[in-house]
Amino acid sequence: MSVGIDRLAAYVPAYVLPMDALAAARNVPLEKLTHGLGVREMAIPPPCEDVVTLAANAGARLLRAAEVDPGEIGLLLVATETAVDHAKPVGIFVHDLLGIGVHCRVFELKHACYAGTAALMTAVDWVRAGRGGRRRALVIAADVARYELGSPGEPTQGAGAVAMLVQHDPRALQVSEESGVWASNVYDFWRPLGRREALVDGKYSIECYLDALAGAFGAYRSRERPALEPDEALVDRLAYCLYHVPFPKMAAKAHRRLVELDWRAAGVRWREVEPRLDEAAAASYDAQVAPTIEAVARVGNTYTASLWLCLASLLERTGRPLGGRRLGLFSYGSGSCAEYFTGVVPGSVGAVADGGLARLLAARTTIDIDEYERCIGAADAGGEPPASFAGDFVFRGVRNDRREYGRVAAEAAA
Repeated sequence: MSVGIDRLAAYVPAYVLPMDALAAARNVPLEKLTHGLGVREMAIPPPCEDVVTLAANAGARLLRAAEVDPGEIGLLLVATETAVDHAKPVGIFVHDLLGIGVHCRVFELKHACYAGTAALMTAVDWVRAGRGGRRRALVIAADVARYELGSPGEPTQGAGAVAMLVQHDPRALQVSEESGVWASNVYDFWRPLGRREALVDGKYSIECYLDALAGAFGAYRSRERPALEPDEALVDRLAYCLYHVPFPKMAAKAHRRLVELDWRAAGVRWREVEPRLDEAAAASYDAQVAPTIEAVARVGNTYTASLWLCLASLLERTGRPLGGRRLGLFSYGSGSCAEYFTGVVPGSVGAVADGGLARLLAARTTIDIDEYERCIGAADAGGEPPASFAGDFVFRGVRNDRREYGRVAAEAAA
């Protein structure tokens, strides 16, 4: 019996900053951001939103769309690298806000951007272990990416969450039982205790990402069944290739490395492709990757949710035609750990393809650079939701070292 994602729901903050505003404020050529990085817009949380509300709002939208009683959830996993407490997990706040029953296993996962995939794989194994029962898990990947104002990483900020319902006989993605993994202790990206903004060694981080991709993909390719023919590449069997996307141009770098590795391993194919490698890789990217990253270009980096935002966007944009087709997925987390796996989209995907992402993106309020910097400075202040707020829950602020959350009026929630 297959196990995987039955449905996804995305959530993004109420505010958006266009890249032309950031480029003008930082005296940077706009093309460096839009072409060099591939970003067009950046999601910005107002003071009433934090990683807890992002996760809870995504979860609420999913449970509502799937018509699932919160009491049916037996495992709640929240993946984030922007937790709000060193001991109390984001997941237990979310558990409370969503009204999930007391007989539920709840915990938080952290390994940089890989944690969302770690949570999914943990949930898939838990459901499989139920031996055909009606186990249901709720996995939520949520993050607020923050770098110092004026730093090279500033244009790659973003925020958002993706919630996934994991169960038997899924309608969105059947997750493969095999995967390829890779781990290595590196300092490419990290956030020491006491810092809100991350530290990153940009060029080194790209190298680490690509090295991990090579290791994880190679491990998976060797396990592919039925085995690949001498002239066959794994990408021949895939409709789309999805990647962790810290910025859209990283997906192009990743796919270029992956197809070269794949084609080299298929000796006969490599002799045909090598003389026109750049052209062939670009064509493969346009067909198999570009359609998956539209949302990332408009939201920015969402860390643990990045790969899953790509999946949610692809399902929503393509829908029923994806039924029966196979996807390749690569997840990378700095520090580092990576995993490559595949999944088949069931024929019933049309019924669950709408994750609400397009409507959320269209409803956001555009802010200027002054409002953006005010939001950054008031990130832990809490407050009332803006008029364009589409969530169920808000962050009220901190009192006596305790974070307080509330539900917005029913008519204000989307």
